[in-house]
Amino acid sequence: MFDTVLVANRGEIAVRVIRTLRSLGVRSVAVYSDADADARHVREADTAVRLGPAPAAESYLSVERLLAAAARTGAQAVHPGYGFLAENAGFARACAEAGLVFIGPPADAIALMGDKIRAKETVREAGVPVVPGGRDPHLAEAARDLGAPVLLKPSAGGGGKGMRLVRDLARLQEEIAAARREARASFGDDTLLVERWIDRPRHIEIQILADGHGNVVHLGERECSLQRRHQKIVEEAPSVLLDEATRAAMGEAAVQAARSCDYRGAGTVEFIVPGGDPTSYYFMEMNTRLQVEHPVTELVTGLDLVEWQLRVAAGEPLAFRQEDVRLTGHAIEARICAEDPARGFLPSGGTVLKLREPAGEGVRTDSGLSEGTEVGSRYDPMLSKVIAYGPDRATALRRLRAALAETVTLGVQTNAGFLRRLLAHPAVVAGELDTGLVEREADGLVATDVPEEVYEAAAAVRLDALTPQGDGWTDPFSVPSGWRLGGEPKPVTFSLRAGGDPVEHTPRGTRTVTDGQVSVTLDGVRHTFHRAGDWLGRDGDAWHVRDHDPVAASLTRAAHAGADSLTAPMPGTVTVVKVAVGDEVAAGQSLLVVEAMKMEHVVSAPHAGTVTELGVAPGAAVAMDQVLAVVAPHEEAAE
Repeated sequence: MFDTVLVANRGEIAVRVIRTLRSLGVRSVAVYSDADADARHVREADTAVRLGPAPAAESYLSVERLLAAAARTGAQAVHPGYGFLAENAGFARACAEAGLVFIGPPADAIALMGDKIRAKETVREAGVPVVPGGRDPHLAEAARDLGAPVLLKPSAGGGGKGMRLVRDLARLQEEIAAARREARASFGDDTLLVERWIDRPRHIEIQILADGHGNVVHLGERECSLQRRHQKIVEEAPSVLLDEATRAAMGEAAVQAARSCDYRGAGTVEFIVPGGDPTSYYFMEMNTRLQVEHPVTELVTGLDLVEWQLRVAAGEPLAFRQEDVRLTGHAIEARICAEDPARGFLPSGGTVLKLREPAGEGVRTDSGLSEGTEVGSRYDPMLSKVIAYGPDRATALRRLRAALAETVTLGVQTNAGFLRRLLAHPAVVAGELDTGLVEREADGLVATDVPEEVYEAAAAVRLDALTPQGDGWTDPFSVPSGWRLGGEPKPVTFSLRAGGDPVEHTPRGTRTVTDGQVSVTLDGVRHTFHRAGDWLGRDGDAWHVRDHDPVAASLTRAAHAGADSLTAPMPGTVTVVKVAVGDEVAAGQSLLVVEAMKMEHVVSAPHAGTVTELGVAPGAAVAMDQVLAVVAPHEEAAE
């Protein structure tokens, strides 16, 4: 076993890897950018090395700086986690050339399986079924031969980036061009492939482990069908869809896929499965790294996958055979992301003011957060994962919903409440899943209306701050009771805003306010919230309730009278500015692009008009709701 391992990643996966290193008595080395100088993974590691400024290209993606950090600290091996350089064959080769063990598969296997076209051809020759499709340079011809609908996919990447579902072949060329742009921006390679689209498919993947002695085993499957924008958000093991025979057949296919590329370490073979016929399954791709959702497999098998990555990389053989692998109980994972469901799941950011992460029987939280963490827009939006285990699926679901209700991340909007409602959806409870379910049902799962008790709790906090403390005589004019000399009391009213239109709220219930909580009773029902600053939270949901100043708001409207202000939809960085002050623009014309957490958002003109103000340039960091530009409408548009 190694003495020292450098963890070439950040956030929750770095903390997760460090936990196993500590349990094995292996010294851990963390790396960090300037933005992560006080991050949790830095504090939990045995030692840490600064890489450079916050941009990933100058820190976590800098092969030269990572290798230098390993040399300075005496590391013998590098664990890449996932994301960043985890599936970069060049990085794996660079580690080997520097005399470091790359804790992952051989560089040739990474390169082969990273090319989706070559990967499909290789596993097909090994007898693994693949989805019918085609590739560049005959992409359009293959799409027309398959017939709509078809799915366009980048050959070089994953994670849903650049994927386009084409249901109308009249739009094929337009969709191909868009997919190429996103693939080039995300992976530096715009090569595409096209596959037959399977309606209401299920996404099922097989976890494999392979050592350097010729042993390959599979550890059962994970159901990953609950996705949004082709990104997994809930995963479970095992899948309710598969029977033992199908599980064994898919597992053997995954083993053959791994053998076809001389794989070593932990990897995942992903399949697409028609919901109506689980015996028909098709290879999609192989992820040559540890998966985000690996904890559910750990819980049902009792194996630590990170430990076995380390042991295999150190040259040890697997200590078990296929017949020794048993799946016991059920585990489900939910990914907590910095995003605002009420704003179309746009990335969010801010400082974590209050943090409460669930634990207890059958509950595990993998997290990179701590109070005071600054969640910015430079890195992936996933903050943590909450995983629940039970003897059966129903128990695991109940425990996970309860755990999400206990999750508190005030200061940053997250999707925890949305996930809790998703896990209570009848189709999810019944196990009737497919990859389009979340998109179809999302509107009904997003909490857009702010409950009255939220405003009541916010008003209670403000009343408490205004109320004089201590014993003795109190000046009646200093008490926020509405008392007036010689007249009827006038109720105290607060003008509040929680994301939507401002609300005038007059408290009418009883209240109890402490440092970290506020409870209000309305119509005989007691409601308790966690609180920090202007933030309130319960059951996984959070509200940022701010004071609304009508005078200031009217002055802002007056400053832009007859014009429309375009504001930043999320905290991020302006990457493209396509107009200048004085330009005439058409309704719907793209004016700017804001990027945050690997997501681009195009800001378009709300109507035809003239750009009268432009407050940003490419590279500018912007806050949510910051005014970016102003477009004065043409007279005809105004009319």
